[in-house]
Amino acid sequence: MKLIGAIIEEIWGMFVDDGSLAVLSLLLIAIVTAAVKLLAFPAQWGGAALGVGCLMILAYSVHKAVQRD
Repeated sequence: MKLIGAIIEEIWGMFVDDGSLAVLSLLLIAIVTAAVKLLAFPAQWGGAALGVGCLMILAYSVHKAVQRD
């Protein structure tokens, strides 16, 4: 049973290394999608918001990793 748990944990770790990075990315996608679909936000602005948002999330993640070390 420990082996199965270790395998699942390893597979999960391959896709989600930093939990906050994954959660923030999904949240950004949900917010931008809602803005484009429900609030008639222009698609080009939505793309720009995704790009800037991803860069901000990445900068936050790197900053957090540097502070840990």
